[in-house]
Amino acid sequence: MSDKQFQILDTQVVYEGFFRLENYTLKHTLFEGGWSQPLKRELFRRGNCVAVLLYDPDRDEVVLIEQFRVGAVLQPQRAWQLEIVAGAIEDGESAEDVAYREAREEAGCEIQELIEIKQFFTTPGGSSEWLTLFCGRIDSSQVGGIHGLDEEDEDIRVMVVKFDQAFQMLEDHQIESGIPIIAIQWLYIHRQQLRDRWLAKA
Repeated sequence: MSDKQFQILDTQVVYEGFFRLENYTLKHTLFEGGWSQPLKRELFRRGNCVAVLLYDPDRDEVVLIEQFRVGAVLQPQRAWQLEIVAGAIEDGESAEDVAYREAREEAGCEIQELIEIKQFFTTPGGSSEWLTLFCGRIDSSQVGGIHGLDEEDEDIRVMVVKFDQAFQMLEDHQIESGIPIIAIQWLYIHRQQLRDRWLAKA
């Protein structure tokens, strides 16, 4: 049995709406031995999610989207965030299904080929969100405009930029959301290898 153990002593649902908030009472083993005191922690519950960096290797362009984010309202000048396409996994969907669906809904793109970059927790200090990050090959020549679903009150501005420009936007602190930062840095490392792989199939 692992030395790392925890026990959930009590769970209560504090709020259930667009998201779900639960209150846990738990304890866990300590690195120096023994157990912690009972701790109370709130857990922000949401389903597993997907994000996809849309990339055109022929044009060396990426798709960025801009939308209002309530998580940034405490810094009003940052309330509109530059991001990449993303969404939650719904019942019966795979992560790949979501990548294809969200690319169409949020950016008007059809993904030609999809590769997985990484799976990870986004903010495990208080949220259960587990994210699968992809890179999707697209044709960016006709991409742009305003997209999103009316029934989800989405208002998404879609833009296409050269990869070098996207990386400079990251360096200039114009991109401040963690998921696109990870995605663009990944492409910075793997870009030539990815272009060689995809362009060889042309």
